[in-house]
Amino acid sequence: MINQVVIGSTVLGVVYAILLSLKILSKDDGNDKMKDIAHKIHKGSLTFLKKEYTFLVIFALIVAGALFYFIDSGTALSFIAGAFSSGLAGIVGMNIATRANVRTAQAAKQGMNPALKIAFNAGQVLALTCVSVGLLGVTVLYFIYNDPQIIFGFGFGASSIALFSRVGGGIFTKAADVGADLVGKVEQNIPEDDPRNPAVIADNVGDNVGDVAGMGADLFESYVGSILAAMAIGLFAIGVVAVNFTLLLAAIGIVASIIGSFVVRVDEFTDPEEAFHKGLVLSSVLVAVAGFFISLFMLNDINIFYSIVIGLGTGILLGLNTQRYTSEKQKYVSSIKESAKTGVATTILQGLVVGMRSTKNSMIIMGLAIFFSYFFGGTFGIAIAAVAMLSTLGISLAIDAYGPVVDNAGGIAEMAHLPAKVRKVTDKLDAVGNTTAAMGKGFAIGSAALTALVLFSSFVNAANLKSINVADPRILLGVIIGGMLPFFFTSLTIKSVSSAAFKMVEEVRRQFSTIKGLLQGKAEADYHKCIEISTHAALYEMIVPGIVAITSPIIIGILFGAEAVGGLLVGSLVTGIALAIMLSNSGGAWDNAKKAVEGGKKDKKWKELHSATVIGDTIGDPFKDTSGPSLNILIKLMSIVSLIFVTLFSSPIF
Repeated sequence: MINQVVIGSTVLGVVYAILLSLKILSKDDGNDKMKDIAHKIHKGSLTFLKKEYTFLVIFALIVAGALFYFIDSGTALSFIAGAFSSGLAGIVGMNIATRANVRTAQAAKQGMNPALKIAFNAGQVLALTCVSVGLLGVTVLYFIYNDPQIIFGFGFGASSIALFSRVGGGIFTKAADVGADLVGKVEQNIPEDDPRNPAVIADNVGDNVGDVAGMGADLFESYVGSILAAMAIGLFAIGVVAVNFTLLLAAIGIVASIIGSFVVRVDEFTDPEEAFHKGLVLSSVLVAVAGFFISLFMLNDINIFYSIVIGLGTGILLGLNTQRYTSEKQKYVSSIKESAKTGVATTILQGLVVGMRSTKNSMIIMGLAIFFSYFFGGTFGIAIAAVAMLSTLGISLAIDAYGPVVDNAGGIAEMAHLPAKVRKVTDKLDAVGNTTAAMGKGFAIGSAALTALVLFSSFVNAANLKSINVADPRILLGVIIGGMLPFFFTSLTIKSVSSAAFKMVEEVRRQFSTIKGLLQGKAEADYHKCIEISTHAALYEMIVPGIVAITSPIIIGILFGAEAVGGLLVGSLVTGIALAIMLSNSGGAWDNAKKAVEGGKKDKKWKELHSATVIGDTIGDPFKDTSGPSLNILIKLMSIVSLIFVTLFSSPIF
């Protein structure tokens, strides 16, 4: 009966996503100029994704072969299923996002609510596809193998695709963004999304491959990983009923997310952030109420309900804390804007201060959530808190993914020379999108911490480790290396963006200097060349960070044993989560400080103020859209790799 209910919820999610897609495609897509721009963005996005997934198919087949040889066929097949499901969700989400952008721009002529609904509905298509496909895959594989340990391969496949999608998409979008901003805004003093800028189409393509496909893959693997970890821990600690409970809770979340989406609407006087909060809170309340009854009737344990509430509350608190440090309405972003009055150096310093300070509340919130969910429900309580936090992903991811759609809509409005009132609407929605994107990243990081901790507990059980004693030299070695890895990984991803951005800046400068009449608007830029540079750089530069993430725990385990791997996971969890929060929030705060300046009064000091915040935002771009979001995937991927390959660590070389 439980399986039928769970599968029914996934079917409902898919059907509703299809209906939303048809509704979006029925809307007016504007004039010929708008259609031409949208087509270039759509074509560029799919071209990149096709090339990226060609590489990932080869990678997936190689890894599946290794799993088949070293582990078993079930894990190998589960890996393929996880990789395929993650890729499918990304393709569906990006396809609808690149069709919704032009329709959002056209709808903005009628006002804020019509534009918001199209963009939000596009986000929902991605969100519901992710949760429905993810839960369906886990349920079907469990029905086939009846063993969560085997289907951890599904999570491994999802995590691998997520890491490459996040890193590759992040490098693509930030190379284009940096090139467009530094040369266009700072050097040539032309507006954002100006059609004279050769990198402008690549920049809009990047919003889709990084913040739609990349974010979708990121949260898809978080969602799947939390469910698998809870199933494994529940089966070990309680029995089969805990597995069914986990699946049912996730299924309830899909339905609750659909219901919550109906209250997301605004008028000209309503703050879109408030509308999103209403939808998310309603969905969370519905999950909590249902969680109360299934905790009593299935497990006869009210304590598990408390863990559900803790998970839901933690997600909301992390989002609000992120908003506090990244919203232009708050004092921290204002402090960066004020610091820009004294130049670039103080702008950068203040952005770093804001990001570092933001880790305090987030780490305390997560620490308390872990403590109290364990206090009420043991390790299974922590696992259920993670599942509960991600149970409303069907709406929380939609709120996040709406941002790139309105960002693209604003770009199309600028390039197609639509009336100023259209850009005013898209800019207001985009400013909210920056904050919701930062909140989504905070949400993803928080869920990563809980999920990684539960995966770590599963690893401890599988490796038969009695405890993690940091006085043990093997474990201390692992902790030190694990603590270093997030910083090394971050250096690789930022360097990748820097290298790609250098090529982009050179190309944009070349076009401005060699294409006669480009700056005067009398000639068209070579947009394709910029897309080609970002695509090549992203695919080439994403390989090394991915290899580091996958091979690190295997190498440490073979050399020093399971105890060292345990230390590795602990060290990477602590430093990785803090670093991810700092990078994401610094980047988000710099971005909104720039937006605040652009929306302010243009007096004689405005140009210097704007230049300082643009440079701050340029530094923050790889922080918030490449390195920061990739770290939470790194942490979970190392955990799940350690769990799957644990049998190789029984006889270490040293």
